[in-house]
This record gives sequence, structure tokens and C-alpha cells, in this order.
Amino acid sequence: MIRPAILLALGSACFAASVPTFSGEVYPILRAKCQGCHQKGEIAPMAFIDYAGTRPWAKAIREAVLKGTMPPWHADPKASAHFHNDRSLTQAEVRAITAWVDAGAPEGSPKSYPAPEKASGGWTLGKPDLVFKIPNMKVPASGDIPYTFVAFPTELKQDTWVYAAEWKIDQRSVVHHVNAFTRPPGSSYVAGYPALQFFVPTLTQRRVGRPNEGAFERRELLVGYEPGYRAIPWGPTQGKLIKAGSDIVVEAHYNASGKETIDASEIGIYFAKEPPKERVVTLSVQNLGFVIPPGDANYKSDASVTFDAPVKVVSVQPHMHLRGKAMRLRAVLPDGKAEPLIDVPRYDFNWQTTYFLKQPLTVPAGGKIECFAWFDNSPNNKFNPDPKRPVSWGDQSYEEMHIGFTEVAFDAKIDADKILAVEKKVAAR
Repeated sequence: MIRPAILLALGSACFAASVPTFSGEVYPILRAKCQGCHQKGEIAPMAFIDYAGTRPWAKAIREAVLKGTMPPWHADPKASAHFHNDRSLTQAEVRAITAWVDAGAPEGSPKSYPAPEKASGGWTLGKPDLVFKIPNMKVPASGDIPYTFVAFPTELKQDTWVYAAEWKIDQRSVVHHVNAFTRPPGSSYVAGYPALQFFVPTLTQRRVGRPNEGAFERRELLVGYEPGYRAIPWGPTQGKLIKAGSDIVVEAHYNASGKETIDASEIGIYFAKEPPKERVVTLSVQNLGFVIPPGDANYKSDASVTFDAPVKVVSVQPHMHLRGKAMRLRAVLPDGKAEPLIDVPRYDFNWQTTYFLKQPLTVPAGGKIECFAWFDNSPNNKFNPDPKRPVSWGDQSYEEMHIGFTEVAFDAKIDADKILAVEKKVAAR
């Protein structure tokens, strides 16, 4: 016969064993899903790399995971493709974290915790083959800051394939976003400005093109950075092309932070060991001509691109500004069948993820990508700078954009300017 005291002890032991601990269940979740931001040098203001640094934030972590605001992941899983960089928590992970907090956030068996998977302080993809550094951009303490450009000659003597490119941001407090474009020899894109010096072209000057100039003859987006950015290589048989003699043109958008700041962000480029089977290019599925009426709480804007050659959709990234409300991208096949790519029902301007498809979606010639965006220009939008004015396309955050960035891969032997239907070649610009 087992005595009651023994039964009580056994029950207590079983209960204790069922309580998640930081060292047992919680730290592996944080390492896999949270430490990309919550470590020194990254965007989050606190680091979750050990028990002492995480324990004070236990209740805030519980609230954030129950609301679904952390980790930031805005794709609706029921209306989107599956993504291999999905950082959302499973229900089991949410239960483990909430049970841990509800039990008093115990550490469990103290131990030396493994370092973050991609520790800060260097290039997350390893040492680049080629690095360009913004030459100490002086960001003023206040006021609007126009898009600022700088061109770097690559001095590449032959066409070069790259399997990845990565931004290393110096001053996150002032960098709103920064894009790097490849500019082939003879391109009209912001031509005529001296290299290695800052310049500020007008929007009209930025849109100048030669007659019959191909979209990818003019420029091509290599890699961009926005809040939420993570460096991810393209597929093992994929790459982007930098033609011999090209420049890298950096387009930087800075925001004043209240104090003068010097930014020296860097871009690193990784050469492929051999030519890939598929070339990757980035398209802008965009509408440049919308006008959002004052007070409109649900303005809709449509955009699309049509393909003249088969492509595979590699990644998608919704981009709008402060009035952005929701965005949806889908592929429409030649037979009319629609395949969902991404549905973001609650767009977050402060966190703009590039979503990489777990299984790239093939779109045959004659198919297209459609992008639908909704904007809230009403007083109910707490981020709205001014609900009393109409809003159209513009660089600044108080203006708007409608872009569904879409990376596609196709046979590397095909000329990139042959993949888009003639009337939609502006999509690459």
C-alpha cells in the first residue's frame, strides 16, 4: 500500500516535470524564432540570449505571443503560400511560453546557453567577396531628408553571378530603407553623376529612360533593406547577374532621429562558384497612378504584370507606407486558375518581411501576378499623418506607395527583358 504522503510527493514531482522551463523548452524557441532580432546589435531594444536578460520581460513576452504581435509575421496562413522563413509560433510553442510565464517563469537547470544562431557583429552569411560602404552619410537631426544616391563602380571585368547579397546596417535609428541596384554599362538610370559622391536626383530625373531601353538594361534591384530584413540566399541553383563594368547604385531613405547621425552602412556581395541554372530578378508589381481621397478608410488599388516566358515565383514582399492597410498577391495561370501567394490582412509599415516560398510557384507564359492593396486614409488610422488631404505616390512616409516586390526565377539562358509582356516592362523599374 502506498502512503498518502508518497502519493502527494509523486503528484508534485509529476506536476513539476510538466511545467516548461527556460532552459528546457523556452530557450530553444527564443533561439529559433526571436533571437534574430533580440540580440546585441539587432533591431530589438532588448536581448533574449540568457535567462537573466529574458526573465524581466516574461509577462510582456506572454502578452505579445498571445496577441500574435511577436514574432512579427503578418501572412494569413489560410490564404497564403507556405514560406520557408516562417518565424510564426506554433500553437504548441505559444502554449509552452504561456505556461512557463504562468508558472512564475522558472529557469530550470541553469546552464551555459548556446549563442544565437547568427550572432551579430559581422556578416550573417559569412565574408563577402565584394563590399561597398556608404561614405559617411550625415543625417540631420530634423526635417525631411530626400532620397539620397551614391554610385559604386564594381570594376568587374566579366559578367558575374552572385548567389546572395546582404546589407549590414550601421545606424538603424535613421535608416528607413536602402536599396542597391545594378546599373549595366550604357544605362540611362541616374546617369551622369560622379561616382562615390552623394547626389539627389528629382523623381523625373530618376525616371528618365532611353527609347526602347529594356527594363533590365536600365537597372535591376540587387537587394533592399527595410525593418524586418533578413539576409537569405537564393536557391542553390539560382543567382542574380551583375554584368561586366556595372555600377552598384545605392538609393537610401533616411529619417531624422532627433540628433545628427553619421551612417556608414555596407552591402556585401557573394559570388557564385559556377553559373546557375536559373536567373533571379526582382519585379515591382506596382500602381504609380493612384490617388487616395481624403477620409477614405478602404481605398483599393490594383496592379499586375504578365509574363511572356515561364517563371517561378521565389519570394514576395508587400510595400506601402503609413496608410497601408492590407495587401494580397496571387498568380493567375493562363487557364484562369488563381493561386494565392500572400495575404497580409493587417499590414505593418514598421515590419516589412520578404516571404520566401517553401515551394516556388511556376507561372507559365501568359500567366500573371496580380497585386491588390488597401489603404486607410481616415481619422481612425492612428498612423495617418493627415486624413484631410488626398494622397498619391511619393518617396516620403507621409506619401504612399503600392508595390508588391516579387522575385522570379527563370532559365538563365533567357534574356531577362524577354520574360515580361511588352505593356508591363515598367514592372522592373
